[in-house]
Amino acid sequence: MRAIGLVLAGGNNNRMRELSNKRAIAAMPVAGSYRAIDFVLSSMSNSHIQKVAVLTQYNSRSLNEHLSSSKWWDFGRKQGGLYVFTPTITTDNSFWYRGTADAIYQNLSFLRNSHEPYVIICSGDGVYKLDFNKLIEYHIKKKADVTVVARRATPQTDITRYGIISVDEDNRITSFDEKPFYSREADPFLSMGIYVIRRRQLIELIEKTVEEERYDFVRDIIVRYLGIKKMYTYEHTDYWSNISTVEDYYRTNMDFLDKKVRNYFFKEYPDVYSKVDDLPPAKYNAGSNVRNSLVSSGTIINGTIENSVVFKQVYVGNNCTIKNSIILNDVHIGDNTYIENCIVESRDTIRPNQTYIGENGKIRIVVEKNDRYLI
Repeated sequence: MRAIGLVLAGGNNNRMRELSNKRAIAAMPVAGSYRAIDFVLSSMSNSHIQKVAVLTQYNSRSLNEHLSSSKWWDFGRKQGGLYVFTPTITTDNSFWYRGTADAIYQNLSFLRNSHEPYVIICSGDGVYKLDFNKLIEYHIKKKADVTVVARRATPQTDITRYGIISVDEDNRITSFDEKPFYSREADPFLSMGIYVIRRRQLIELIEKTVEEERYDFVRDIIVRYLGIKKMYTYEHTDYWSNISTVEDYYRTNMDFLDKKVRNYFFKEYPDVYSKVDDLPPAKYNAGSNVRNSLVSSGTIINGTIENSVVFKQVYVGNNCTIKNSIILNDVHIGDNTYIENCIVESRDTIRPNQTYIGENGKIRIVVEKNDRYLI
């Protein structure tokens, strides 16, 4: 094994609105049967990275339950494994993670007790497939101190949400602006939040950074040491999406209605893995009508569904119409309900004869707390 993995999955984001009230962003359901963190864990497993630590903090119960067994991603080995680290109070420290660098610092013993020469650091909210072996080979070839995985920005990209990178003709990073108001270049690179660095060097930089009471990995290590360390970009050209906003989360799920995207993730090697529930296949009762939609196992359909993603164990009542929407797990939708341009939160119970429409191009989040079993 040439590398260990660190997945930073402890942050919160207000741009996810009500969706982050129940769960960490890394635990957000994606594509009917998956969670956001499945994609990075699958990439690591397929790259034969057998020792992976997930650093959790905010609202981590759902994420911890999902990660309760390492067998789904084939990390259950005699050597290596899947580790889940949460903040703990010790005689030396009583803080929660004060930033991404501090999260690594509080679990520095994991790095010290490892023997692999390299560390791959990733966020838990990206949807992609990546061969980390090619990334490490590129890192070694460039004799880099840090390699940042990046992709080209598009005209629609909101650059205020990303690290914006400028490079020279050899792909060495010349500037790294964290979430700037504007870009210096017309066609900049976006940081994907994936980094490779030598393990011993990471330990040294983290110790020095926290000693100076600096706690952010990007600002206090990547940006601060840019002129001192050799940093390069590794360009990723295949599908990638970051689900840090409601709009991006909605778009990402809708992307899976495209056959090319589905085939890329689920029919082309390597595979994407997830925790498997023992549920019956979806049931389509007489009179149901489903067009261009993803419908997951354990779901019962009685109404009409168009251009939507329906997750596990959903019940859709008679004469219901669902268009351009995402229905999360274990939702009960009463008869004669109309839903359009919405995300319905998990375990909701929608009473009969209701109408929910996201208007003016905005995605409406539906959160209901009705009692499912009325006396």
